Amino acid sequence: MAGLAGEATGVERRFTIAFANLTEEPGVLLEGTGFTGREVRESFALAARAYPVDLVFYDNHNDAHRALANAEDAIARKVDLYIQYFRDSAVNAEIARKLRGADIPVLAVNYPVPGAPLYTADNSAAGRVGGEALGRFGSGAWKGQPVVAVLIGPLGAQADRIPERAQGVVEGLKSHLPTATVTRIDTRGDPAQVATLLGRFLAANPGRKILVAAMDDTTALAAKSVLEASGRLADGAIVSHGVDRSIHGGMSDHKEIDPSNRGSIVIGSVAFYLDRYGYDVLPLALQLLRGEPVPPRTATHHKLITAANVFIEYPPYDMQ
Repeated sequence: MAGLAGEATGVERRFTIAFANLTEEPGVLLEGTGFTGREVRESFALAARAYPVDLVFYDNHNDAHRALANAEDAIARKVDLYIQYFRDSAVNAEIARKLRGADIPVLAVNYPVPGAPLYTADNSAAGRVGGEALGRFGSGAWKGQPVVAVLIGPLGAQADRIPERAQGVVEGLKSHLPTATVTRIDTRGDPAQVATLLGRFLAANPGRKILVAAMDDTTALAAKSVLEASGRLADGAIVSHGVDRSIHGGMSDHKEIDPSNRGSIVIGSVAFYLDRYGYDVLPLALQLLRGEPVPPRTATHHKLITAANVFIEYPPYDMQ
């Protein structure tokens, strides 16, 4: 019904859409990647320029009380739709109840809200993409040589669904190297542990080729440094997850994923596109507002970003 008023006048009506972000606290990284809440917010602001929408931004501060207060404020403003990005299922259920009572539709980001369509990263799928890339490399470049694999990063981070990512890596890797042994190294969220823990693993595996599945880009870069310091660059291959600016960058930056750095042992990183969420979520919001069907679940299309395609997927921000 929302679209009919616009059709009657020949001018599409504008909608007021609220986006309640998980957190915009500086330095806090989201979804086990190198992206911040500010980057997610900016993606909505940029994407909104192409649509008949006015955005109202809220910061949930990763806090239940703030998340509830934000929803109540949006109800008072009479927004047309509410986009909720929050982890707590009980809070999301209460917010769904409040918004339903106010006849305000909801879209959920990354964590379900009862009765709302969900847009989410697919950690299992992303992990499989990374694992398959490692497996293909190992079975091709190192065929017939002793190969071991290691998963490294904050492997126990349930809130960021890292265990799903890690399991996906194993499944993808095993599809190409079914007999490969896989060792798990949990950094417990401290990249500084990579040097000690991976260094110990390398010392215990002399003469072997090492496939490294890093759960995030920071860990991948730390792992590369350890291999280099150990004189084992020729023995290593790394696939990461995230594709934040630490691993790709501008024309003048020296980054691991770059067309001029094709010899890097970092094969690639699996994109999570948190810095583009607005471009994926706002079209779903408009479909919902216009009464069009919206899938109950829409997943990020995760893709391996390499030196060959990085400038297509992420053109350098300082390219002239």
